[in-house]
Amino acid sequence: MTDTEHTGGLRIGTAPDSWGVWFADDPRQTPWHRFLDEAQAAGYHWIELGPYGYLPTDPHRLEHELGSRDLELSAGTVFTGFHKGPDQWERAWDQAVKVAGLAHAVGARHLVVIPDLWRSDATGEALEPRTLTTEQWDALAAGHDRLGKALLEEYGIEQQFHSHADSHVGTRGEVERLLELTDPQYLNLCLDTGHFAYYGGDNVAMIERHPDRIGYLHLKQIDPELRFEVLKNDVAFGDAASAVMVEPPAGIPEYAPIIEAVAAIDPDIFAIVEQDMPGVDIDLPLGIATRTREHIFGCSPLTRIR
Repeated sequence: MTDTEHTGGLRIGTAPDSWGVWFADDPRQTPWHRFLDEAQAAGYHWIELGPYGYLPTDPHRLEHELGSRDLELSAGTVFTGFHKGPDQWERAWDQAVKVAGLAHAVGARHLVVIPDLWRSDATGEALEPRTLTTEQWDALAAGHDRLGKALLEEYGIEQQFHSHADSHVGTRGEVERLLELTDPQYLNLCLDTGHFAYYGGDNVAMIERHPDRIGYLHLKQIDPELRFEVLKNDVAFGDAASAVMVEPPAGIPEYAPIIEAVAAIDPDIFAIVEQDMPGVDIDLPLGIATRTREHIFGCSPLTRIR
């Protein structure tokens, strides 16, 4: 069965991250127009926005650039730090107004929300303690419920929380604590298969334990041996990302069981390939993205381009 013959199952897409894009403007990164051209050439239809300002921010321009390449937007991304106190609301909402406003204008219905890291991804410096107090957990949950409610009411967009390496929400226990403290109307998971496995999480078990909280997927694999070296030696994720996140099928977790478990919940869920490759040679991502799509579609018939 060819990719175009897959008509049911999860909608597979890609993201600027898979082209090494971590910042809105960095001369070492793949130029935005080349990313769009190559995402299309690699066989994808759905993409994410990436860092706000990387792709055109004028909705009419963005819609034209996407449409001319037969691409559509699945989601935007913002970063939040609600555990730090009430002053974080303005920062979060300022981002949301720009990102959710743009995403909504071109038809996207999801916002991937990533928590601030306790360690700098630029310098590796510890910025705050690795764990949260009870009061900080409560502030984190309340902030995300407020954000999710506002996103739904203002833009019709759903908040998908992305646990992350070097953040306060990374392990299974931390992810489940956040789920317990938040309202499923306003917060569900962007389950990133690589980041969850980074701290030993079992993706399929998480899906089976919380089927009603899985709203979105990021597909990536990690090198299981190198992961232990990184964790044992306390290497910052920003320094390890391009090595520990590997091209499938070289790492874990396997995609087929995850795809099948999520498709059984809702076949309209997006599964976006998001391989962390900061600093990558810009001539490499097209081949990796193409082979990754081919691997995913070879794993399970429960995958589709559109």
